Amino acid sequence: MTPTTGQPPTPASGAPIDPDADIAPVTPAPVAAEIDARYGRTPRAKQRKRLFAFTAAGGFVVVLAAWLFWGGVIDGLETVDAQNTGHTILSDSEVEVTWQLTATPGQDVDCALQALNESFGIIGWKIVHIPGATERTQSLTEVVRTSEQSVTGLIYRCWLP
Repeated sequence: MTPTTGQPPTPASGAPIDPDADIAPVTPAPVAAEIDARYGRTPRAKQRKRLFAFTAAGGFVVVLAAWLFWGGVIDGLETVDAQNTGHTILSDSEVEVTWQLTATPGQDVDCALQALNESFGIIGWKIVHIPGATERTQSLTEVVRTSEQSVTGLIYRCWLP
C-alpha cells in the first residue's frame, strides 16, 4: 500500500505488481549488450586483458632468467677459489707464496700475488697465469720479488681470463 493513496504499487505501465512472483524481469539482449559495453566486458577487452597477462608473464620469465644467470645459479659451474697455505721469506727481496687453487678442470686461471711489509703496504706484486689442470684442486708455489724486506706473502685474488 502506498502511503498517499492506500493502493498497491503499480509500475509505470499501470498494471499492478504481483507480490507472489519469484521471477525477476528479463533484461532484453540489446540492453545487456549496452551494459556490457559500458563496463568493459566486450570481446575486445577480454583479448586486451589476455594479451596484457601473457606479456606480463613473459616479461617476468625473462627477468627471472636474467637474474638467475647473473646470480650464477645457471652458469655457476665455472668457479674459482684460492686459499693461502703459507709463505717463506727467501731474502730481503723475495718471498715464496704457496696457495691452494680450486677451479673447473681444464679451465685457465689468472691469480694476483702480493707481498706486504710491516705496515701492510704492498711491496711486491705478481700476476700468474695457471694453465688448466686435470684435477679440480691443486697446490701452487710462486716467488714474488719485493722492493724491501717482506713480512708476508699472500694470494690476493684469482679470476677466469
